[in-house]
Amino acid sequence: MRVSTVMMFERSVSSMNRQQSAFMEVGEQIASGKRVVRPSDDPQAASRAVGVSQSLATNAQQSDSRVTVRNSLSQEESVLDSVSDALTRAKELMVQAGNGTLSDADRQSQASELRGVYEALLGQANSTDGNGSYLFGGYKDSSAPFVKDDSDPEKVSVKYDGSDKVRQQKVDSSRMMDVGNTGKEVFQSVTAGAGYVAKAGDNSGTLTFTGPQVTDTTVTGYGESYTVTFDTTVEPTTYQVTDSTTGDEVSNGDYAAGQSIEFAGIKLTLEGTPEPGDVLEVGPAEDMDPDVFATLENMLSALENPLDSDADKAAFANTLSTSSRELDNALDNVLTVRASVGARLNELDTLDTVGGDRKISYTQTQSDLIDLDYTTAISDYVLRQVGLQASQKAFVDLQGTSLFDLM
Repeated sequence: MRVSTVMMFERSVSSMNRQQSAFMEVGEQIASGKRVVRPSDDPQAASRAVGVSQSLATNAQQSDSRVTVRNSLSQEESVLDSVSDALTRAKELMVQAGNGTLSDADRQSQASELRGVYEALLGQANSTDGNGSYLFGGYKDSSAPFVKDDSDPEKVSVKYDGSDKVRQQKVDSSRMMDVGNTGKEVFQSVTAGAGYVAKAGDNSGTLTFTGPQVTDTTVTGYGESYTVTFDTTVEPTTYQVTDSTTGDEVSNGDYAAGQSIEFAGIKLTLEGTPEPGDVLEVGPAEDMDPDVFATLENMLSALENPLDSDADKAAFANTLSTSSRELDNALDNVLTVRASVGARLNELDTLDTVGGDRKISYTQTQSDLIDLDYTTAISDYVLRQVGLQASQKAFVDLQGTSLFDLM
């Protein structure tokens, strides 16, 4: 191989450039604090770091979602607490109304307080969050879910105008959580174990009932709705129990005041004297159109009307019995919904803990992939600096030499 002065010069320059490039590379790493400044520094680590960064961003987004859901659920839990208090007070007023010594004026006074409970409950049902969205409207959260229907001035009712579906939000990689509950779930539903409810029709006699009580859930026909009718044209008066759906007779017998009749695992105690056309409807609570507002409206109507006859007193007693059972079911349902809200809030706390641990793990993985080990980097920096200085010294020394000096 031919050795020339030019070749020696070029190799010295090339060596000095390499040393300078390596020195500047380590300096850039120290300045940025990253081992991988650009993808070409370590393509595999850079690729994995991008995936970890995306996971970190997703985890952060899910954490923000949990904050939003927690705020909504916390507001709902607070409102449900107030609803529970209102229903409890309404039940206390109904118990007081059952006192036979009260006068019409006393019941009017109770009706006034119950009317206030009713209006407060309606306001709570139309509660909004901090953004103006209705808590119990479901998807239709831009308008009040419960509205008064006063087309019939003699019987004002409250209608649910919200959605039957509730919004969901992703709070973890595989968890979609309900952001609240619909008004129908809270105010127009009962729990699965609510049992049976009895209602008197527009009766004219003095017939009253107590119950119904469930005696056997295994018999044929349990869980169906039934109608109890009376035949007063014979002596003694007879009763007949028919299936409300099919019209088939399931039980019959002679009626006697104070007796209990049993059918399809249900026992009903009857008092008073029925008149022609008097009926009782008996069915599972979920099939009897549960509605806390309708319950309060029926009770208000009963309290506001004077009791001028035995028939009026019987109708009042029947309304009181039915409304009391329905209020118990409504309160149980609200407490169940509130428990589900609490369970979701507890789950969010758990997911926050898991998300925090996941963030630490992702951050550590990202650091292992691209962050700089300063101890090693500083050692390399000093070594590269010495190498660069050596190559520069060699280049200076080489400039003063020539092959002609050896001739």
